[in-house]
Amino acid sequence: MKNFFFLGIAIIFEIIATSALKKSEEFTKLIPSIITILGYCGAFYFLSFAIRTIPIGIAYAIWSGVGIVLITIIGALFFKQIPDLPAIIGLALIIIGVIVINLFSKTTGH
Repeated sequence: MKNFFFLGIAIIFEIIATSALKKSEEFTKLIPSIITILGYCGAFYFLSFAIRTIPIGIAYAIWSGVGIVLITIIGALFFKQIPDLPAIIGLALIIIGVIVINLFSKTTGH
């Protein structure tokens, strides 16, 4: 269960890094650029702990899937990047996939 905590921390770092990446304006803004680099380092650092017991494919699917959904919400709220209906349907399928993996897959290690 501790490794899912690490996976959650990795997701938070990835969301912070990706949000800062948008603000870095192609790494021309110093502070957002530093946050981006440190955020991705933190994301991979904590992901490395998570994959000690969570299979790498499952961990990556959860990490990227949850990250995609959350960064889309941040994009809509803070950058006015509103997804259209096909994007929303795709995001719903990603959410369903993460739920199916967590509830039904025996490979997640719960």
